[in-house]
Amino acid sequence: MSAPDLSAVKTYLLNLQDRICRELEAEDGAGKFQEDVWTRAEGGGGRSRVLAEGAVFEKAGVGFSHVHGHQLPPSATAHRPELAGLPWQALGVSLVIHPRNPYVPTSHANVRFFCAGEPGSAAPVWWFGGGFDLTPYYGFEEDCVHWHRTARDAVRLFGDERYAQWKKNCDDYFYLRHRDEPRGIGGLFFDDFNAPGFDASFAALRAVGDAFLPAYLPLVTKRKATPYGERERDWQLYRRGRYVEFNLVWDRGTHFGLQSGGRTESILMSLPPLVSFKYNYAPAPGTAEARLHTDFLRPRDWTDFETTHGH
Repeated sequence: MSAPDLSAVKTYLLNLQDRICRELEAEDGAGKFQEDVWTRAEGGGGRSRVLAEGAVFEKAGVGFSHVHGHQLPPSATAHRPELAGLPWQALGVSLVIHPRNPYVPTSHANVRFFCAGEPGSAAPVWWFGGGFDLTPYYGFEEDCVHWHRTARDAVRLFGDERYAQWKKNCDDYFYLRHRDEPRGIGGLFFDDFNAPGFDASFAALRAVGDAFLPAYLPLVTKRKATPYGERERDWQLYRRGRYVEFNLVWDRGTHFGLQSGGRTESILMSLPPLVSFKYNYAPAPGTAEARLHTDFLRPRDWTDFETTHGH
């Protein structure tokens, strides 16, 4: 098994951040990313980029980080006790895009690499993780089909079962247990991935990272000029509350970042600029808002939707 190449991973991640920011700026047409380069007291740092109040994107955050430390926080070693007390490094790109138009879905993506062990050790512990998921406010079957077929095709070379496995991981992970509902329509999610060896595992990470823009940008282009009014905006802000709840209550990346002494502004840049919380609210039955719950916020195989439904 080939040894992990941190330099190659870092080069890819920095390039991925650049590409995604460049494409998002082009799609927005007006907004520009502002960059903060930061360092962390215990070791490492990153560059956080935020596009705020653009023509298309109300807020888009795309962050790169490469951090390291002498030992992991207890939350990170609870399920991996063999890592307790070991020095570690973590590299990743994480992004969240909150569009202005309620008909454009919010999207999240993350690709990362983790390595633990004594410097120069013969067998460091390492793995890749990441994925991408989609959180629509209004459901469109053809958008869901495009999103999931792009995800399926991205990982097809890595095993026939890979898409189904990583899709289920995503459905299971991005789930608000306290509300008994999914955050969105899912996508791909994987973690602790190293079984094929470093080269093949790294190739899978690149396939996922490279598939994000082809999966998401066509949906933005298609929906960004759709007319909307106060009703749709109110619904968008209300549903953003679910996004906030998940990130603060359940997201392991948020917890790890805060507990390991990460940069708070970078960790929480995923939160939307405006959000609404309503007490005991439910949309009227039969409305487009209600259809989000009944027809879209449930696990289903979108890749064969057209053939199954004769669409």
